[in-house]
Amino acid sequence: MRGISKLILAATAALFVGAAHAGEVKIAVASNFLATMEQLADDFEEETGHTARVSGGSTGKLFAQIQHGAPFDVFFAADVSRPEKLEAAGMIEDGSRFTYAVGQIALWSPEPGVAKDGEKALKEQDFEHLAIANPKTAPYGLAAKHVLEHYGVWNDVVDRTVRGENIGQTFQFVKTGNAEIGFVALSQIHNPNKPVSGDHWLPSRDLYPKVEQQAVILESAADNDAAHAFMDFVRSAKAAEVIESYGYAIP
Repeated sequence: MRGISKLILAATAALFVGAAHAGEVKIAVASNFLATMEQLADDFEEETGHTARVSGGSTGKLFAQIQHGAPFDVFFAADVSRPEKLEAAGMIEDGSRFTYAVGQIALWSPEPGVAKDGEKALKEQDFEHLAIANPKTAPYGLAAKHVLEHYGVWNDVVDRTVRGENIGQTFQFVKTGNAEIGFVALSQIHNPNKPVSGDHWLPSRDLYPKVEQQAVILESAADNDAAHAFMDFVRSAKAAEVIESYGYAIP
């Protein structure tokens, strides 16, 4: 009995030690990657005992918040330029910037057939509203603008665009019928946990700037063990499977 009691005490002590060393990482993530990040955060918490707090938004707005001292530990952007700017400003941990995913845009409509032939849909313009993310703040919106310019229809549709503050809001515009069709992130309609209806069309990746998405550890979190553990987890084979299952490529 005394031996069993010692084992129980040892196991209990180990739990308290693990809890004492558990930390927290506050994650700022671009809207297009939010669903993927939520699953990664859950898996990370289960595997490590650390806590992951996730906040989503447009890359541009999150970048501005970080510049003004928002208390994030890591930043998962939807582009390369903002992480580069933070690095140039000395606001990240040296050597922490890396590409975690490569995204793709899709022209999507919940109504079957509407977006199946995307080139035809864009040229015939049999719609009242086309949703895109704001090209000035959202990389996926800029990608959509490049595609529309390539097909020579940007000037024709610009007054009928419904512009989301981020790609998450853009997706909602199409989903709720505020726009019949729109450019969303492929990951939003390739969610393994939430299948969506309708059809989509994938423009050639040669038509828009590569949506390379980079992440950094902010300088203020250089000593945060949970932040470093999370970045290591994102680079793991387990995380790569999750990221690819949501429609991204792994660099």
